[in-house]
Amino acid sequence: MTVSIIIAAKTWQKNLEECVGKCLKLGYPDFEILILPDFPIKGQQGLSPKGTVPVMIIPSGSVNPADKRDLSLKYARGEILAFIDDDAYPVENWLKNALENFKDDRVAAVGGPAITPLEDSLRQQASGRIYESFLVSGNFNYRYIPGEKREVDDLPSCNFLVRKSVMQELGGFDTKFWPGEDTKLCLGITERLRLKIIYDPGVLVYHHRRPIFKPHLKQIANYALHRGYFVKKYPQTSLRLSYFIPTLFLLALTGGILLSLFWPSFSIPFILSLFLYLMLVFLSSISGDPRLIAPVFFGTILTHLTYGLYFLGGLLSKKLPEEINNQ
Repeated sequence: MTVSIIIAAKTWQKNLEECVGKCLKLGYPDFEILILPDFPIKGQQGLSPKGTVPVMIIPSGSVNPADKRDLSLKYARGEILAFIDDDAYPVENWLKNALENFKDDRVAAVGGPAITPLEDSLRQQASGRIYESFLVSGNFNYRYIPGEKREVDDLPSCNFLVRKSVMQELGGFDTKFWPGEDTKLCLGITERLRLKIIYDPGVLVYHHRRPIFKPHLKQIANYALHRGYFVKKYPQTSLRLSYFIPTLFLLALTGGILLSLFWPSFSIPFILSLFLYLMLVFLSSISGDPRLIAPVFFGTILTHLTYGLYFLGGLLSKKLPEEINNQ
């Protein structure tokens, strides 16, 4: 099978250079690389030595990643489209491992974990640890650390391989949502086409994290806003108790503080419950590097509160900003 690796980007930068360099070293004989920056990239035409892997640069204008990936359908010659973020890079057998799954004609898409690189900074490592924690990602933490191979109904587009024929049949991502374009596409695969999506731990990429606190929490807020909104728009994969837990925690914390102020007798069970929560967070923050304990501890708490607040905001929203801006 021929594969088209598709990388949506804003411009040429260090992470993109690393991503392309790692892709050029993949242990697979037949693939091309399509890079979709906002504007033409100067001085990067010789990315791949002549006669080896074809690299095509397709300026897209200032559009979101979903639009860039849809544009790539016009240029990609591969039977399989391999989407990877510009701040991620694959292991050498990424394509080889993924394509084993496509031997089953019922498999429409394949993905795997996106783990934090060891070379990331301490603040990035802390962000990665937070995502990996069961207290944050719950049963979905297999997206950040290798888990058992399984059939799933939703995978992120930072590490996502799909048949081109499936993308064409669904009309591409066909959405202004970002993030969340992957949720819509996966629903089309499982609900409309009744095909399978496979999570394979061998289909692994390394994904640079946004450092804590502000960049990490900004990303969390964006994820939560869209997931809360998707509870109404795409309930098949978003109307799940696990997504509501941070909001329930936020409401319980707020209610507990207020009740303790007006009914002092309530303060003891409230303080005990809060202490238990803090102990669980502390224990989950312990790692081999003691420097990570404090940032992971406080980052986990702030992640819970931020997700809870913005999920509620999405749940109560009539429309998201991208929908309003594109009317």
